[in-house]
Amino acid sequence: MELFGIEAWVVNAQHIKMVPGRKTDVKDAEWIASLMRHGLLKRSFIPNRPQRELRELLRYRKSMIDERSRELNRMQKVLEGANIKLASVASDILGVSSRKMIEGIIEGQSTPEELAQHAKGRMKAKKDELAKALDGLVGPHQQMMLSEQLKHLDYLDEQIKRLDHAVARQMNMAEELIQLLDTIPGVGRRTAEHLLGEVGLDMSRFPDAAHLASWVGMAPGNNESAGKRKSGRTRKGNKHLRSALVEAGRAATRTKDTFLSAMYHRIAARRGKNRAALAVGHRILVIFYHIVTNREPYKELGANYHDQRRKQSVVNRTVKRLEAMGYKVTIEETSQAA
Repeated sequence: MELFGIEAWVVNAQHIKMVPGRKTDVKDAEWIASLMRHGLLKRSFIPNRPQRELRELLRYRKSMIDERSRELNRMQKVLEGANIKLASVASDILGVSSRKMIEGIIEGQSTPEELAQHAKGRMKAKKDELAKALDGLVGPHQQMMLSEQLKHLDYLDEQIKRLDHAVARQMNMAEELIQLLDTIPGVGRRTAEHLLGEVGLDMSRFPDAAHLASWVGMAPGNNESAGKRKSGRTRKGNKHLRSALVEAGRAATRTKDTFLSAMYHRIAARRGKNRAALAVGHRILVIFYHIVTNREPYKELGANYHDQRRKQSVVNRTVKRLEAMGYKVTIEETSQAA
C-alpha cells in the first residue's frame, strides 16, 4: 500500500525480531529500513477489501452461532433448576417435540403426562420416560425465563439464516470449491466457507501446504537444544481459522472407517484428545490446500491406511507385546493378506 505517495510495507514483527540488530527506537527504524533495502523482509499477507468484508461477515456469523449455543445452555440451566431432565431423554432440547413441550411449560401445562403428549415420531415410544423427566417444579419465574430465552433463540436463528444468505451471495463464484471441500470428513458447508474466506482462493502465495499451516499457526513447533526436543507447541496464528479447523477435526472423529478418524484415535491414545484434534485439524488444512490447488475432490484412504503403510512395524510391535505376555508367536501370512 502507499502512504503519502511512498510505498509502505506491512511485515511480520516476529520475523523482524529474529533478525539481529540494535533495538533502540531510532536505530531500530534505521535498521528496518536497511533490512528492507537488502531484501531481507517479507511482506505480510493483507487480503483485499472484498475478502476483508467476507471475513468480517463470516466471523460475525460464527459469533452468533456461539451466542446461540450459550443461550441454549442457559435454557438448559433453567430447566435443570426446575428439576426438568428433558435433555436426559431428548438429544436436542429444541427439536420439534422438545420445543412443543417447552412451549407447553411456558403456557402452564404443568401435568407431565399432558406435556409428554407433544412427542412426535420416534419420541412417542419414550412417553413414559418423558413424563418422569418433565415432572418438575415450574413457577412464574421459570416460565418468564424460558419464554425470553426461546424468543432470543428464534431471533438468533433468523439472524444466522440472513447471514448464511449474505455469505452465499458473496461466495457464489466459489460454489464448486465449496462442494469439493464438503467431501472432506468433518467439513461441512459453513466450515468450507470459513476456510475459503480466511485463506482465500489463491494458493500461489503459499509455496506449499507447510507454509500455509505455519501461517495459520497449526504447524508443530521445532524446539531442540543439545540433542533434546523440548516443548513443540504451535505458534500464534489465525485464531479464527484455527478454531474452525479444530472443530472440524473433532467432527471428523465421529465418522466411521475414515483415515482422519483413525488418525485421531491413534494420536489420542498417546498424546491426548486435544492434541489429536489439533493434529487432525492440521491434516484437514493440508487437504484443503491440495483440493484448492488441484481442484480435485477428497480421496478417502480408509481407516487402515496407516497400518498398511507400516505393515511390518505393526506386526513386529504386536508380536513383541504378545511375547512379553508369555506367548510364543508364529507368523504366517494368508493369501488374503498377500
